[in-house]
Amino acid sequence: QVQFVESGGGLVQAGGSLRLSCVASVRTLTIIGWYRQAPGKQRERVASISFYGDVAYEDSVKGRFAISRDNAKKTVYLQMNSLEPEDTAVYACNVLPPTLAWGQGTQVTVSS
Repeated sequence: QVQFVESGGGLVQAGGSLRLSCVASVRTLTIIGWYRQAPGKQRERVASISFYGDVAYEDSVKGRFAISRDNAKKTVYLQMNSLEPEDTAVYACNVLPPTLAWGQGTQVTVSS
């Protein structure tokens, strides 16, 4: 059964940093992505990482966010630096393409 548990969100000022964690109960050889959904907007994928560490980022977060994973712990991280108010959203992880088994996500709020 696929399951995701996210943590690490919070309220930060613009320019600040947060590190999100996702414990993923999935098959090891799986690409994992971090997704976000802001109020009134569609969910978008902001970063992804393969088992071997190949990464990809959405254009607006390139150079500011960094995704990593610890396969032994089945945990995927998202280091978010230079946060902007536009990054405010609920962040959640899932495989690519995403399943219907979304976790609760973690709220990130960036104040200006």
